[in-house]
Amino acid sequence: MTELLQILQTITHYSLHLLFPGAIAWSFFRESWKKAWLIMLATMLVDLDHLLATPIFEAGRCSIGFHPLHSYYAIAIYFIMVFFPKVRIVAIGLLLHMLTDFQDCLWTSFLGQ
Repeated sequence: MTELLQILQTITHYSLHLLFPGAIAWSFFRESWKKAWLIMLATMLVDLDHLLATPIFEAGRCSIGFHPLHSYYAIAIYFIMVFFPKVRIVAIGLLLHMLTDFQDCLWTSFLGQ
Protein backbone atom coordinates (compact mmCIF):
# COMPACT_ATOMS: atom_id res chain seq x y z
CA MET A 1 0.00 0.00 0.00
CA THR A 2 2.83 2.41 0.86
CA GLU A 3 4.41 1.82 -2.55
CA LEU A 4 1.12 2.72 -4.27
CA LEU A 5 0.86 5.91 -2.19
CA GLN A 6 4.41 6.85 -3.14
CA ILE A 7 3.53 6.39 -6.81
CA LEU A 8 0.43 8.55 -6.34
CA GLN A 9 2.57 11.17 -4.59
CA THR A 10 4.97 11.29 -7.53
CA ILE A 11 2.14 11.48 -10.09
CA THR A 12 0.43 14.24 -8.08
CA HIS A 13 3.67 16.17 -7.64
CA TYR A 14 4.64 16.23 -11.29
CA SER A 15 1.07 16.76 -12.51
CA LEU A 16 0.83 19.85 -10.32
CA HIS A 17 4.23 21.07 -11.54
CA LEU A 18 3.55 20.50 -15.23
CA LEU A 19 -0.18 20.23 -15.98
CA PHE A 20 -1.82 22.49 -13.39
CA PRO A 21 0.06 25.61 -14.57
CA GLY A 22 -1.20 24.80 -18.06
CA ALA A 23 -4.77 24.65 -16.80
CA ILE A 24 -4.32 27.97 -14.97
CA ALA A 25 -2.78 29.52 -18.09
CA TRP A 26 -5.62 28.23 -20.27
CA SER A 27 -8.28 29.45 -17.83
CA PHE A 28 -6.96 32.91 -16.99
CA PHE A 29 -4.58 33.89 -19.80
CA ARG A 30 -6.49 32.47 -22.75
CA GLU A 31 -5.11 34.91 -25.34
CA SER A 32 -1.51 33.97 -24.59
CA TRP A 33 -1.91 30.75 -22.64
CA LYS A 34 1.09 29.01 -24.21
CA LYS A 35 3.40 31.88 -23.27
CA ALA A 36 1.90 32.02 -19.75
CA TRP A 37 2.32 28.26 -19.34
CA LEU A 38 5.95 28.38 -20.47
CA ILE A 39 6.66 31.24 -18.05
CA MET A 40 5.07 29.27 -15.22
CA LEU A 41 7.10 26.19 -16.17
CA ALA A 42 10.23 28.35 -16.15
CA THR A 43 9.57 29.21 -12.52
CA MET A 44 10.68 25.67 -11.70
CA LEU A 45 14.18 27.14 -11.91
CA VAL A 46 13.47 28.25 -8.35
CA ASP A 47 14.57 24.72 -7.45
CA LEU A 48 18.16 25.71 -8.18
CA ASP A 49 18.28 26.80 -4.54
CA HIS A 50 18.39 23.09 -3.69
CA LEU A 51 22.01 23.21 -4.84
CA LEU A 52 22.79 25.33 -1.75
CA ALA A 53 21.70 22.56 0.63
CA THR A 54 23.93 19.96 2.22
CA PRO A 55 23.28 17.31 1.11
CA ILE A 56 21.82 18.59 -2.16
CA PHE A 57 19.14 15.90 -2.11
CA GLU A 58 17.68 14.22 0.92
CA ALA A 59 14.64 12.00 0.49
CA GLY A 60 11.79 13.13 2.68
CA ARG A 61 13.14 16.65 3.29
CA CYS A 62 10.50 19.36 2.96
CA SER A 63 11.81 22.20 0.83
CA ILE A 64 9.28 24.70 2.20
CA GLY A 65 11.01 26.71 4.89
CA PHE A 66 14.32 24.95 4.24
CA HIS A 67 15.69 26.33 0.97
CA PRO A 68 16.13 30.12 0.57
CA LEU A 69 13.77 30.55 -2.39
CA HIS A 70 11.26 28.28 -0.65
CA SER A 71 11.33 30.29 2.59
CA TYR A 72 8.26 31.91 4.08
CA TYR A 73 9.80 35.33 3.36
CA ALA A 74 10.23 34.43 -0.30
CA ILE A 75 6.66 33.11 -0.47
CA ALA A 76 5.42 36.42 0.98
CA ILE A 77 7.31 38.27 -1.76
CA TYR A 78 5.80 35.99 -4.42
CA PHE A 79 2.35 36.80 -3.01
CA ILE A 80 3.01 40.55 -3.17
CA MET A 81 4.24 40.15 -6.76
CA VAL A 82 0.75 39.00 -7.78
CA PHE A 83 -0.42 42.61 -7.45
CA PHE A 84 2.04 43.82 -10.12
CA PRO A 85 0.79 43.02 -13.63
CA LYS A 86 4.26 42.82 -15.21
CA VAL A 87 5.32 39.95 -12.94
CA ARG A 88 1.92 38.43 -12.18
CA ILE A 89 2.40 35.28 -14.27
CA VAL A 90 5.81 34.66 -12.70
CA ALA A 91 4.30 35.17 -9.24
CA ILE A 92 1.48 32.75 -9.95
CA GLY A 93 3.96 30.18 -11.23
CA LEU A 94 6.10 30.57 -8.11
CA LEU A 95 3.09 30.30 -5.80
CA LEU A 96 1.85 27.20 -7.63
CA HIS A 97 5.32 25.74 -7.25
CA MET A 98 5.31 26.44 -3.51
CA LEU A 99 1.81 24.95 -3.19
CA THR A 100 2.97 21.84 -5.03
CA ASP A 101 6.02 21.48 -2.82
CA PHE A 102 3.89 22.06 0.29
CA GLN A 103 1.44 19.31 -0.65
CA ASP A 104 4.46 17.10 -1.25
CA CYS A 105 5.57 17.83 2.33
CA LEU A 106 2.13 16.73 3.53
CA TRP A 107 2.42 13.46 1.58
CA THR A 108 5.90 12.88 2.96
CA SER A 109 4.84 13.45 6.57
CA PHE A 110 1.78 11.22 6.04
CA LEU A 111 3.89 8.43 4.59
CA GLY A 112 6.50 8.85 7.32
CA GLN A 113 9.43 9.26 4.94
